[in-house]
Amino acid sequence: MKNNRKAVSERQLGILDLIRSRGEARVEELAQIFQTSLMTVRRDLKFLEKQKLLCRVHGGAVSLEKANSMITPDEKIALCRDCISEYASRFIEDGDTLFINGSRTALNMLEYVQGKKVSVYTNNGWAIGTDYPQGVTVRFTGGEVRSHVMVGEYVMRNLLTMSADKTFLGCAAVYDDGEFRYDIPTEIGINEAMVSRTKKELYILADHTKIKKRDLQENSYGSCSYDHPCTLITDSNANPAAVERLRLHGIKVILVPMNS
Repeated sequence: MKNNRKAVSERQLGILDLIRSRGEARVEELAQIFQTSLMTVRRDLKFLEKQKLLCRVHGGAVSLEKANSMITPDEKIALCRDCISEYASRFIEDGDTLFINGSRTALNMLEYVQGKKVSVYTNNGWAIGTDYPQGVTVRFTGGEVRSHVMVGEYVMRNLLTMSADKTFLGCAAVYDDGEFRYDIPTEIGINEAMVSRTKKELYILADHTKIKKRDLQENSYGSCSYDHPCTLITDSNANPAAVERLRLHGIKVILVPMNS
């Protein structure tokens, strides 16, 4: 055990030294240099960030000095989404069958699944050609590709022959009255079909920029609510008042801790 702890400590120090000397490094690069898994590198970076020794960014980490001058608002949002993906993966259990819609945040949580056998049904085109951890099997609904999402009657027919233990959905916006908006309105029916075939939990993944107050003048086209009880996973930068209103509408809200 002592040797194992020493190896971890040496690796983390090595990662920290490399990032301090170069200013930045990507997860894939660090995994190759230190001959370890992507998941292990992500855990190391998370630990080092908690010690206030570096700053994680989307896809890697930067030194504190560089972070003060280079991290853009978009990169901060991307990091929030990474943290949400990682946190959501904790709700995936060995043997689960999942539905995932066209959300990149929901799809990215599969990268954090380790040592589990998981089956996934998705209409998300971003999954094509992506390598996932051993034990994760991804199957596509098929259908007409619009942007990166598979839609159409073919998708609906296939979904009605499928079922899942849990469903993970992303969205374009979460209104504080409990409705969810989608940029591709035809995806609403597909999401509802996924939810209707879900045996257990429904999770909605959305970063704080998507939590919005309902504008009464706004067209509600492209938005919907779900009869199935759901849990919203967002980050701790979400507007507290909006979060409280969502809870009053019966939605369980999990706030993933962020540094800022």
